[in-house]
Amino acid sequence: MATGVALVLLILLIVFILQNSTKVDVQFLGMSGTIPLGMALFIAAVAGGVVVAIAGVARVTQLRMSARRIRHSTSSP
Repeated sequence: MATGVALVLLILLIVFILQNSTKVDVQFLGMSGTIPLGMALFIAAVAGGVVVAIAGVARVTQLRMSARRIRHSTSSP
């Protein structure tokens, strides 16, 4: 079931990228170029997801370290 849903979402994404093929100027950190609008939006979405994932991993790691400190302080006499 999950594979089927992922496949439908992938097809919709491909259609979105193909329908938004107008070239746009993109500038980032002193670099510039042209890229299709759909691809630019896709890259921006993926980059946003990576930033959120990194923040989530950092928070989970912080919580685990805090829980480990609490566990060690309560188990010691």
